[in-house]
Amino acid sequence: MAHGSGRRLKVGVLGCGPIAQAAHFESATKAGNARLHAICDVAEDLLARMAAAHAPTRTFSDYGAMLADPELDAVIVATSDAFHVEASVAALDAGKHVLCEKPAAVSVEGAEAMRAAAARAGRTLQIGHMKRFDAGLQSAKAFVDAEMGGVLALKAWYCDSTHRYAMTDAVQPPIVRSGKAKRPAADPKADLKRYYMLAHGSHLVDTARWFGGEIVEVDARFREAFGARCWFVDVAFASGAFGHLDLTVPVRMDWHEGVEIYGAEGSVTAKTWNPWFYKSSDVDIFREADATTSRALGADGHFYRRQLEGFAATILDGAPMTGADGADGVASVRAMVAIARSAEARKPVRLADVDGAV
Repeated sequence: MAHGSGRRLKVGVLGCGPIAQAAHFESATKAGNARLHAICDVAEDLLARMAAAHAPTRTFSDYGAMLADPELDAVIVATSDAFHVEASVAALDAGKHVLCEKPAAVSVEGAEAMRAAAARAGRTLQIGHMKRFDAGLQSAKAFVDAEMGGVLALKAWYCDSTHRYAMTDAVQPPIVRSGKAKRPAADPKADLKRYYMLAHGSHLVDTARWFGGEIVEVDARFREAFGARCWFVDVAFASGAFGHLDLTVPVRMDWHEGVEIYGAEGSVTAKTWNPWFYKSSDVDIFREADATTSRALGADGHFYRRQLEGFAATILDGAPMTGADGADGVASVRAMVAIARSAEARKPVRLADVDGAV
């Protein structure tokens, strides 16, 4: 696959855990304008296994040593959320571009620190909201921006399923683990309410912002029952559009994710699949002008690889950033904090009034 200048971005992946194994190693080896230059992990047994499987040019058990490599162009931060800020800032300060897994951080201040580091270094910071590289959703985005003529209202939902592991175990490679892996001081899944908001709410919020624009206020309700956690969130967009977000984990049904958008000159209905199917969203676009509905095929559903190619094109060829930048990362974290505060206080919360951690 040809890309721009024909050059390839030399990428290093920090962390050999599940997200790297399931998504980033393969993306770096399949990308048309990037290549897997290095991988780094403190667990040397895991590092050796991944090196044998993916054949990077170099391996490192010390992150500082990888960042000192003059041939390395960029780092994919594929660690636990708690390490995103420290790892990203270190890479940016070392002059490397950064593609950091979502969420950018677990606090507004952490996300702001990442954005400031990117500005200070003059390097590209992209947050791994890979749904922006779903070809079906991209067709919807193009319609909303160019033809819809304004958004009246948006509904979006992200509902993980009780059956998701039966699905993912069937399609993902076997995940290799190590007892020597670096882990956060506290188990991220010890507080599932917080974990679900960071892991899944970050996708939902970014999707809403991508289509609807800036979120200025949220009014959230939260309920926990039957082993599930449910947030219903009314959203006020800066444009005046109404929004409603549904984050429920898990639902007793198939994976249930999508978005509906009502506009001046048409509408969008999208069904998004379990991400590990690598299947573009089914998106129906209705155009009021000729009363027709269209659907893009979206044959290339490898949005993790497409995400990396977009990141590399921005750096190598000066292409416009099509992913989530540092400001988007901050806004997503701020929205999640506001949702948490609103659910606790049982009243609307303006995003401009919040900081702190999710």
